[in-house]
Amino acid sequence: MTGERKYAEAGVDIAARSRFAKSLPGILARARRPEVLSDAGPFSGLFRLGDRYRDPVLAASADGIGTKVKLQLAAGRLDLCGPDIIGHSVNDILVCGAEPLFFLDYIAGNGLSNEQKQALVEGVANACAEVGCALLGGETADMPDVYLPGEFDLAGFIVGVVERDAIIDGTKIRPGDVLIGLPSSGLHTNGFSLARRALDVANGEPAEETRRRLEERPPELGGLTLGEALLATHRPYAREVRPVIDRVHGMAHITGGGYRENVPRVLPEGVTAVIDTRAWEVPGIFRLIAERGRVSAEEMYEVFNMGIGLVLMVGAEDAEGVLAAVPGAVRIGEIREWTGRPVELVGLEQGQRG
Repeated sequence: MTGERKYAEAGVDIAARSRFAKSLPGILARARRPEVLSDAGPFSGLFRLGDRYRDPVLAASADGIGTKVKLQLAAGRLDLCGPDIIGHSVNDILVCGAEPLFFLDYIAGNGLSNEQKQALVEGVANACAEVGCALLGGETADMPDVYLPGEFDLAGFIVGVVERDAIIDGTKIRPGDVLIGLPSSGLHTNGFSLARRALDVANGEPAEETRRRLEERPPELGGLTLGEALLATHRPYAREVRPVIDRVHGMAHITGGGYRENVPRVLPEGVTAVIDTRAWEVPGIFRLIAERGRVSAEEMYEVFNMGIGLVLMVGAEDAEGVLAAVPGAVRIGEIREWTGRPVELVGLEQGQRG
């Protein structure tokens, strides 16, 4: 028919998508658990919970990795997107005590090659395998006119399980409990809109210029390039926390919103979490952002994790044992009777170690 149009001309290549789909069974097989009953292809994934649990409760969470994808795309490191979304998601269900069961990813973009899509899915699969989580399936959508050519987004959905009587919900937190911080690997997956502007990287310049800027080695980073510091992946904490989880009264994953937004999510009424910001060394990447962006300490702690990715609340009698058992853990504060606000950050006006 004269003048007929094809889907590929509108930006969606069905043949290329079919070729990509044929690679998925082998990728998903890297992150397989015995409870998985379906292979790639059906309209839904199947997962048998089985009878190993007495009173199982499912924990679920959904998230993305935000504008960090701009840096990963410019640097040609789409393989790092998977560890970021998995680390973030595993931590979000860890705080209630859940272990991960399965994960589904959602990739939407415009003009990604099959090689780029494969790098994304392989990164997710490898990260799932690292934490013992099945990659049960997902969706890859070509969306011209929604995303600019070459751009994409990655989101994920995780489901885990916890015995009902083992749920960690903060109700055991009491005045006198000790706050223990676990070090982050960097920004993790939050605050990149501010970081990109403060450091003037992936801030509208061509990709070639972004790559050049990422090669800078500021003295604050101790030999790392700017790219290495910014692209460090989101650290999952399940492996370190699981051996001491029976001694934990509450946990807070320090993501977007920093300490004042995330810590209160697990606090019962009538208590205040007092955090001494001088208790740990703030990584150089945060000091660099603050300096170049002229960002106040108050704002930095509202946006970033500042070097602590997970906060544990434990009884004073268990604090030393937990500190000894969890690598890198540091005492960063305590729970007190209500002082008028849920979180107090001590030491901001005096500067932080580093």
